[in-house]
Amino acid sequence: MFLNLSNHPSANWSAEQTEAARQLSGEIVDLPFPAVDPVGDEDYIASIVDEYLCKVLEISEGQDVTVHLMGEMTFTFALVQRLHILGIPCVASTTRRETVEYPDGRKESFFQFVQFRKYKLS
Repeated sequence: MFLNLSNHPSANWSAEQTEAARQLSGEIVDLPFPAVDPVGDEDYIASIVDEYLCKVLEISEGQDVTVHLMGEMTFTFALVQRLHILGIPCVASTTRRETVEYPDGRKESFFQFVQFRKYKLS
C-alpha cells in the first residue's frame, strides 16, 4: 500500500506521479494531512503524531506500506522518526518549480513531479 499523507489528494496527481507511487507500493490510499496549529508546542506536536501514527497503523494493518509524507516540518520530522523505528519506509515527492512572472508583479508557480525520495535517518 502507498499511503499518501499530504494535502494533495492522489486523484489530482499527474499520471507520472500515480504510476511512480503504484510501482513503489501498489494501491494508493489517501490520508489527509492534519491542520497543524502554528502556536502548538512540542507536546501538541507529539500528541498529533501519536494520533496519526495510530491512523497509519490502523489503515495499513496486515499490509506492507510506504508512507508519502509531506507537510508541516516538525510534525513530518517527528512522524518519520516514529515510522522509521517501526520499519515503515517514508518518502517525499520531489518537483520542479516553474514560475511565470507577469509585468504587474504577480507570480504563478507550477510544480512538475520528478520522483519519490526516501527519508533516510542515520
